[in-house]
Amino acid sequence: MAQRKTRFDRSRLNIGTYCIAEYAREDRHVREMKECGIDFLTAAPKDKKLLDNCEKYGIGVVATGVIPGWWGGDGENAGKFADAVPLEKVKEAADKYEDHPAVWGIDAGDEPSALDYAHYGKLISYAETLFPDKLIYLNLYPNYASVAENTENQVYSQLGTATYQEYIDKYVQLVHTDYICLDNYEFAAGELKLYDNLRIVANACRDSKRDFWIVLQVNSNNPDVWLTADNLRHQAFSSMAFGAVSINWACWTAGWWHNQVLDKEGEKTEQYDKLKTVNMEIRKLEPVYMTYKNISAHFAGKTKDAVAGSGVLCVPVWANEIFANVKPGDGETLAVGYMNKREGRGHALFLADVTDRDGGDKNRSVSFMVNPGYKVKAYHSGEEFELKCENGVYETEITPCGAVMITAEKE
Repeated sequence: MAQRKTRFDRSRLNIGTYCIAEYAREDRHVREMKECGIDFLTAAPKDKKLLDNCEKYGIGVVATGVIPGWWGGDGENAGKFADAVPLEKVKEAADKYEDHPAVWGIDAGDEPSALDYAHYGKLISYAETLFPDKLIYLNLYPNYASVAENTENQVYSQLGTATYQEYIDKYVQLVHTDYICLDNYEFAAGELKLYDNLRIVANACRDSKRDFWIVLQVNSNNPDVWLTADNLRHQAFSSMAFGAVSINWACWTAGWWHNQVLDKEGEKTEQYDKLKTVNMEIRKLEPVYMTYKNISAHFAGKTKDAVAGSGVLCVPVWANEIFANVKPGDGETLAVGYMNKREGRGHALFLADVTDRDGGDKNRSVSFMVNPGYKVKAYHSGEEFELKCENGVYETEITPCGAVMITAEKE
């Protein structure tokens, strides 16, 4: 699918955040967002002070309230979108719209039922003509949303389909965005649900040639739990192993749940420094990562329960036509993303440690071989480790929940 040209720089891995309350829109708040590695905001209003500050610091806004919003909720709204938001309302909104350079996108809604996809397809295509340089943003349900239980006419379900696979297939068929975006909150729903969700959506993105965007959690559904930096790494680097090119963190300020990046007075919580650290690690890999595109995703090493139930193949030792004997250390598990260069010839592996989503004190290891005639390099997300080679076998270390990208280009 051809990619629309908007104010988003889609050659970059864009990092976003959700929910920007009024108490967090001053100059220093927006400067601190930029220092944390944030590129764009969602669930943010078209507020002049916020927009002016975002323009100053080079942050984009996916503005809510420009066109009428819609949320699938618990499923009670399913199938009612066309009546609630006819295309005429979108035209009325466009006629009243006053542009601002910081507006990179227009929010079209959140977590729709598949029963509303047909209208969403029409609405988004129409909105793209009315807002030609804006990304029209729609975020989908995760795979733990409720499914239809009776007939195709039943509307009191969130997905509006019998399976999540069907939910995504219908989106691809009826809604022609050049990306698929969903949220998945692993530390509320579980590790298995994350991997299964990554598999389904990554496959759909590859098959339909769309970008893969995902919303992850920096907050907690349990007020007594503060996610660690390793918890954030695990979500981000697992997603990148499956090809995600945009990562959006929920929530910056109070939106849902607890323990956001800022408290209700607009001051940093302990999540700020954790998120900044992990975003900088993503940034460290971004230049080489975005030079390649994801072709497939697998697991290698120990088949733990979350991996076994994900539908993604896990083998003790992974190999393909370029890389051989890709082997994690004993008892360890890696998410293996195989990538090809976007322009020119070259191959890469994105290896994310998924042994334990809570991390640990001991570094992981990986060994592998590469066909003769290739120049091999390693890029680490965090601490740099030597890439050793002996008798054609390469070996390096990975920090717990971290990632390493291995490139192989013809000499």
